[in-house]
Amino acid sequence: MTEICIYDAVRTPRGKGKPGGALSTLTPHELVGQLTTALRSRCGETALDRVASLTLGCVGQIGAQGGQLALVSKLHAGLPVATSSRTVNNFCVSGLTATRIAALESAATGDDQLRLAGGVEMMSIVPFLADNGFYYADPDTARALRYVPVPLSADLMATMHGYTRADLDEITMRSHHRAARAWSGVPLQEVIPVHGADGTVLLDRDESIRPDMSMESLAGLKPAFVQAGAEGFDTVMLKARPELDEITHSHTVAHCPPIADGAALVLLGSAAAGAAAGLKPRARIRAVTDASADPVLQLTAGFKAMELALAETGLTLGDMDRIEFMEAFAATPVKFERDYAPDPAKVNPQGGHLAMGHPMGASGGILLATLLAGLERDGGTLGLAVVHGGSGVGSAIIIERV
Repeated sequence: MTEICIYDAVRTPRGKGKPGGALSTLTPHELVGQLTTALRSRCGETALDRVASLTLGCVGQIGAQGGQLALVSKLHAGLPVATSSRTVNNFCVSGLTATRIAALESAATGDDQLRLAGGVEMMSIVPFLADNGFYYADPDTARALRYVPVPLSADLMATMHGYTRADLDEITMRSHHRAARAWSGVPLQEVIPVHGADGTVLLDRDESIRPDMSMESLAGLKPAFVQAGAEGFDTVMLKARPELDEITHSHTVAHCPPIADGAALVLLGSAAAGAAAGLKPRARIRAVTDASADPVLQLTAGFKAMELALAETGLTLGDMDRIEFMEAFAATPVKFERDYAPDPAKVNPQGGHLAMGHPMGASGGILLATLLAGLERDGGTLGLAVVHGGSGVGSAIIIERV
């Protein structure tokens, strides 16, 4: 199939996903609109006029995020009338799934049109699980389909592998400290400051980072999900894992990625599409994969997607110059480092989701934008991003700078 290139990738800062958060007075389509404006400035009007489709990941598709959000965002951003639009919900991997859909569409058609993909989530105005889907809101359906809240699955992972509280604390503290260092210097080129209606800057950096986090401050926190486990979810997990006698609840609120607002967009297409728009590619996509895994031990599908992407390209983790690995609760990056032994210095060198937050539908696009810009800053060539989602969905992408 046609080789697909990445021409640019941008993201907003991540705001606290609650009323009063720095971005909470805006709408999701306004965030997408500001990123589109930035791409228009960076890549030129001609490029944005050649966008054939906008594919957006978004999990909470109700209220301010309802009404076919990609269509609403297209209209608000002033993209061409002929630009098609679609909104994708693949839980927390939606942003990277949207990118995969756009890349496959470009490759299949072989046309000379560009495509925009990414995601957005405003959790300050559309809270987690606000759609009240039967899958998790109806007890009978939840039991029948083995639904387990994601943080409890993180406790299951820690129990199965014997991760200690200190293991979780250490990797969480490292994420915050690395993020604080990343923001201590010049602004990150992939991050677009978000403005209010009067032109003032509402947020120009990720809002949830705690540079003063210490092992001592973390040690004082209590496990957050004991009660939820006692409500029947421990029983579901123990039935799925009969080798266990009990679930050790070790994750505290600090070991969870903060609820966040944010958005990301990637501009991609064939080499012919870039040439027609007067653009030079910054990277090419070597592989982009989606995967599914056990819905109870649900934070393993990202690993599966990663393994599929590596197998498709014939590459190894050792070939990667940079890895953006979604910190979907502290147990997952611990598992990655223990089981796969990557170079820790190459994994999330600017910190990760535990420090900066998780705007669900946007996270895949955020990691891709971070990966591309980070490779350029460090002079690297090959990069990998890995994303995990609830109920056993995962996604991964390998890119190569050109």
